Amino acid sequence: MATLELRNVNKTYGAGLPDTLKNIELKINDGEFLILVGPSGCGKSTLMNCIAGLENISGGAILVDDADISGMSPKDRDIAMVFQSYALYPTMSVRDNIAFGLKIRKMPTAEIDEEVARVAKLLQIEHLLSRKPGQLSGGQQQRVAMGRALARRPKIYLFDEPLSNLDAKLRVEMRTEMKLMHQRLKTTTVYVTHDQIEAMTLGDKVAVMKDGIIQQFGTPKDIYNNPANLFVASFIGSPPMNFIPLRLQRKEGRLLALLDSGQARCELPLGMQDAGLEDREVILGLRPEQIVLAGNEPSGLPTIRAEVQVTEPTGPDTLVFVNLNDTKVCCRLAPDVAPNVGETLTLQFDPSKVLLFDARTGERLGVAGVPKAEAHNANVTQFKGR
Repeated sequence: MATLELRNVNKTYGAGLPDTLKNIELKINDGEFLILVGPSGCGKSTLMNCIAGLENISGGAILVDDADISGMSPKDRDIAMVFQSYALYPTMSVRDNIAFGLKIRKMPTAEIDEEVARVAKLLQIEHLLSRKPGQLSGGQQQRVAMGRALARRPKIYLFDEPLSNLDAKLRVEMRTEMKLMHQRLKTTTVYVTHDQIEAMTLGDKVAVMKDGIIQQFGTPKDIYNNPANLFVASFIGSPPMNFIPLRLQRKEGRLLALLDSGQARCELPLGMQDAGLEDREVILGLRPEQIVLAGNEPSGLPTIRAEVQVTEPTGPDTLVFVNLNDTKVCCRLAPDVAPNVGETLTLQFDPSKVLLFDARTGERLGVAGVPKAEAHNANVTQFKGR
């Protein structure tokens, strides 16, 4: 196991070309599970390849246990990588695929057999050892690729979208298996994905990337509850956060967000916000689960009556869409709520859950009346290069 630190890492493919990675700063502790998440082309796989040594960095340093490995060849870094394509040898048995790296390192045969048996038992593929990759399902091939990496017992594991080729049901099952495996092994792990569900469920820490820049780094809970900007807020969460453009108004010393459903209006009090925000164009962010049906008893929270446009029963909940400020807004309601299209619901908001973003820059403005620099849980790391 090991610590991993990236110091001001840059990557460019030539003069005059834009940087693929820009001033990447990250540090994960011994045994932590880091998720690199972002859309296709954001640089996450390039960053993974740089850590593995498959790509050279253009600037900065990569450190493992405080030792700079930036100039080392891949074989000397003591890092194992599982690729998206699995990269198994088709003519070798599962046993030989797992043992291949150990044979290259000239490990004694008895120790190789012992290690293959250990890994096969851990991944529950003992009955597959004599088969060839072509005789395996996608999930089984994925386990073999993991087994080949596990057999080396490296300091760090790297996973490059290992579940993306699996069907939805198997992907969920393997996600659970990977989390259990990490809990048992407690090995430092970096995992690349574009799936924000994987990011939220697997990682101890999450780095959200866009255009070669880390937009935010923190725990899944931090990033979900306190996104640094519109991109992070929109990328993390399913269904995604609602964004409602509006102008703030000040009334009796309080800033208000005015919501209009076409049937009714609601003044959403935001408390004492930064000076000068009134009459400013902002984007109000509110997650679907934070818009609920008003109960029979008064709660003191703001409510609004709105007409149902669409309903989407999902099983564990019901997604209901209404229009607020001429914007489609998703509400996540209880599964037994099944309103008809055209029906009017009374919805309730909690102002303390409202997020505000600058309409021009997309940057976070604050939380429920508290300036951004003092916002609760304000341990979100802002990185250079943004």
